[in-house]
Amino acid sequence: MVKIDQLELGDFPLLLAPMEDVSDPPFRALCKANGADLMYTEFISTEGLIRDADKSVKKLDIYDAERPIGIQIFGSVLESMMMSARIVEKANPEILDINFGCPVKKVVGKMAGAGILQDIPRMVSLTEAVVKSTNLPVTVKTRLGWDSNSIRIQEVAERLQDVGIKALSIHGRTRKQMYKGEADWSEIAKIKENPRIQIPIFGNGDIDTPEKCLEYKNKYGVDGIMIGRAAIGYPWVFREIKHYMKTGEHLAPPSVDERVDTALKHLKTSIEWKGDVLGVLETRRHYGSYFRGFRDIKSYRMKLVNSMEHEELFDTLESIRENYNMVGI
Repeated sequence: MVKIDQLELGDFPLLLAPMEDVSDPPFRALCKANGADLMYTEFISTEGLIRDADKSVKKLDIYDAERPIGIQIFGSVLESMMMSARIVEKANPEILDINFGCPVKKVVGKMAGAGILQDIPRMVSLTEAVVKSTNLPVTVKTRLGWDSNSIRIQEVAERLQDVGIKALSIHGRTRKQMYKGEADWSEIAKIKENPRIQIPIFGNGDIDTPEKCLEYKNKYGVDGIMIGRAAIGYPWVFREIKHYMKTGEHLAPPSVDERVDTALKHLKTSIEWKGDVLGVLETRRHYGSYFRGFRDIKSYRMKLVNSMEHEELFDTLESIRENYNMVGI
């Protein structure tokens, strides 16, 4: 049984990665319904939180149907991190997660996200301050290092465990790599081989098939796997992985009806949560995967990503259902 502090997550949990403008309540609910064991919110700026910025505060919204969930924060100012930890605690998640892995320039430039990998002592002191500021279990998500010449993840894992984190998720790339090249899980495996490490270690990066998930579980010995890009527009990835790991067989892919029903639910709940404009805009990135592999889908997809009219979008999705149930995918 994998446990983060007292939170039990099963024998080999699958985690939904925190992704900006993706891992919101509407999408998290779909992933939970399809087998994800632990969710993380989009990352939340500590400076935004302490200033009560609408965008940051909105991201604190969590719902019972998606639990257990971790709220993820990012920042580089000790006092702001501590204050944010206390704000997050009031939202009552199961976990507080710190983002030390985001490679985006505007985040890194403030020595937040993966930027902190250039200053490990500061990374440790910020983490320790957050741990001491909350009663929630604190976890961290990070990368292997700043670049290939500064991979210190073995040291980082030990030092973060020593200051009290309860789990560590590691993306198998450096900040310099961004999302390019192949993720290197060998450094993650070394952490699992370290007898000093007692907390769960979750691997992240390039998991996009059930076969790869099982292979990496066996090869690298991680306690669970965090899935990001493979889940975008395809929340079924969690149930397909679980079925394959249990039976060795592939689960049948979602039907046309299930794909359309899921896309409709996603769009409608996004509009309810984010409003008429953002709800439409931020669902667009999912349509390509919802209907990937459909023959001659381009004209439908163009309508879905260009229209702002709710009824037109609903009608387009229903047209996909009618057409592809008749002619097949």
